[in-house]
Amino acid sequence: MTLRRPALAFRSAALSGLLAVALGAFGAHALKATLLQKATAELWEKAVFYHLIHSVVMLAVSGLRPFPKGAWIFLGLGIFGFSGSLYLYALTRTFWLVFVTPLGGLCLLAGWLLLALRNPGDDFDDGSPS
Repeated sequence: MTLRRPALAFRSAALSGLLAVALGAFGAHALKATLLQKATAELWEKAVFYHLIHSVVMLAVSGLRPFPKGAWIFLGLGIFGFSGSLYLYALTRTFWLVFVTPLGGLCLLAGWLLLALRNPGDDFDDGSPS
């Protein structure tokens, strides 16, 4: 029963990576004219970059034992807050979204900090039953 949460975390992180790649392609093709017209293509690319990098980190974190739930959650919230607000701002230029972006960034930092404070003796799951 203890592996259900990490398995769900792994799948969620993989789907987050899939979404990052899809949004990158969508921005480069279907939304290209809109993003260029709004002069926000660079913001979209930044959102995709941080989204994809942190999805990969979440994928790696899901293999750690014991599972660092707090770090994983903060990284997920950070993707949603940081990249999500940049995606929306790039499309809408809605000003208040610029206040959400730093909160997402703080969540990303919190996730990294929780990983840094983790006991370095803990390592990746070797796949054997515990």
